[in-house]
Formats: sequence, C-alpha cells, structure tokens
Amino acid sequence: MQTKLTQLLEIKYPIIQAPMFLVSNVAMVTEAMKAGIAGCIPALNYRTLDELRTAVKDLKSAKLEGGSFGFNLIVNKSNIKYKGQLEVLCEEGCDFIITSLGSPEETIRQAHAVGIKVFCDVTDLRFAKKVESLGADAAIAVNNEAGGHRGNLSPEELTSLLHKELSIPVISAGGVGCKADIDRMLSYGAAGVSVGSPFIASVEAGVTKEYKQACVDYGADDIIMTERISGTPCTVINTPYVQKIGTKATWIENLLNKNRKLKKWVKMIRFSIGMKATEKAAKKATYKTVWVAGPSIEHTNEILPVKDIVKKLTN
Repeated sequence: MQTKLTQLLEIKYPIIQAPMFLVSNVAMVTEAMKAGIAGCIPALNYRTLDELRTAVKDLKSAKLEGGSFGFNLIVNKSNIKYKGQLEVLCEEGCDFIITSLGSPEETIRQAHAVGIKVFCDVTDLRFAKKVESLGADAAIAVNNEAGGHRGNLSPEELTSLLHKELSIPVISAGGVGCKADIDRMLSYGAAGVSVGSPFIASVEAGVTKEYKQACVDYGADDIIMTERISGTPCTVINTPYVQKIGTKATWIENLLNKNRKLKKWVKMIRFSIGMKATEKAAKKATYKTVWVAGPSIEHTNEILPVKDIVKKLTN
C-alpha cells in the first residue's frame, strides 16, 4: 500500500488516525505508530501549553518504534490558544500539522521553517486551490461521510475532483471503516485516508466505555446532523438524549447569526459551549450528552486495541 502519503510520512500504510476532540491521546497515537500508520491529536485536547509540550516530547520518544505523528490546529479566531500552540509545535518538532477552520498561511510559513509538513482540511476546490497556493503539503478532503464537521460532497466527487485539479496529494477523510473503503478511496485518486470514528471504540481511547460501546451498538443509520454543539452542522449518534433536545439551533441563535456584527461572537460562544458539551459527553458516562461519530461506525463490532483496528483496516 505504498502511496505519496506513505512516502511523505515514511509509514507502512497510507492511513492517518484522525485527530478527534477529547478522544485522541498519546497512547492511541503511540500504538498507531507501532502499527505502521500516522496518528494525530487536536492541540485543543490539552488545556495548557505545558501539557501540549509534554505530549510532543512523549510522542517523540515513542517514535523510536516507527510511524509518524502530528497535531491538529484550529487556525481561526475561535481558538485563542492557536499562536501559543503553533509556537510549541515548532519549538519541539513533530512530523506534520493538520490545519482546520481558517487560513493556514501562518502555520505553513512557521512549520516549513522548521521542517514540519502541513496538511489542510478542505471541503471544496476553491479552498483546496488556496491552500495549495500557500504551500500546503497535502489537502485533506473532508467529505459528507466524515464524523463531526463534514463537507457537502461525496467521497468520490470530492476526492476525484481534487485529485484532478491539484498537484499536491489528496487525503480522503470520511467514510472509511474497512479495507474495502480504503481501496475505494485510493481508486478515486486519494494518496491516503484519514480515519477517525473506528478508533473511538479502541481500548486506548480516552473516553468512557459507554461512548465506545455506543459506537459498537449503533450504526450508519443512527448518525444524524445537529446544530446544537457548535452552531455548525455536526454528525452525532442519535441517542435518546439527542432526540429529546432536538438538532436545530434555537430561535435566538438563528436571529443573532443574521446580525453581521454579532455573528462571529455568537459562533465563538456556541463553539465554547459545544466544546464543553462534547467534553462532558466524552468523559461522563451518560446518554444525556452528545457523542460525535460518523457513519463508518457501521463496521465497528467490538472494542479493540488500536493495533487490531489497524489490522482490520489493512487486511
């Protein structure tokens, strides 16, 4: 399974264990690297810059086993920690950074200066062309089968389009739960895949057993869109609690979102509230919370170690 992604990151299989808010951790990425794939953690999973710095150092030590590791940065104004996080990553060093929700220009400039590769989340050709012009090393094509905040185009439509129009590698994100799915994405022109939801139900994941078990018990038909986490549509498991609270933003949120002066502040507040709700869901064992996942949990049948999930994806 040698592709441009395996060459870029010097990994055995063209798979990135996707960064998942409050799910991804050092233990998961360490096991991912041992299994021959890359792993990534959201920088926001760490409350302080010192904690982030410690995580980078731990992964650098674990990298003796092989593999590749990186961190995800939210690069818009909603992340007030962004500049400090980027500084820590550039000082300590990692293999790659994945940018989301904003312009990656500053990240690309600073990361490339210290030899760190930058991959950028994109959902359409216009933004993909933009990040390519800024010097991104690869585009992560977030399609409409991704977990969490997803794109609007199908895996085939988005991946094929970007592969045709870009000169940089395209990594397909969304809709991968088994090897046949990986083969399908590669046939569309992807250089690799970003896989998240199947790893929620891993032994090493830093969430409750109940959250993991929900990924086993529910399937693709149980994934729905909600606006109640961040104000932006997001895929979650349709638990009884989600059914109870509904999936639409409140009338006052909709009203404020129409006010151009207040819109960005509403989104920042809703993003903060949503992060706290997601944290509660990830850490507290109750169905009265919201569990983020994508339709690829259809292929999750039991809670397994990361190494065994990788085997399922590659054999």
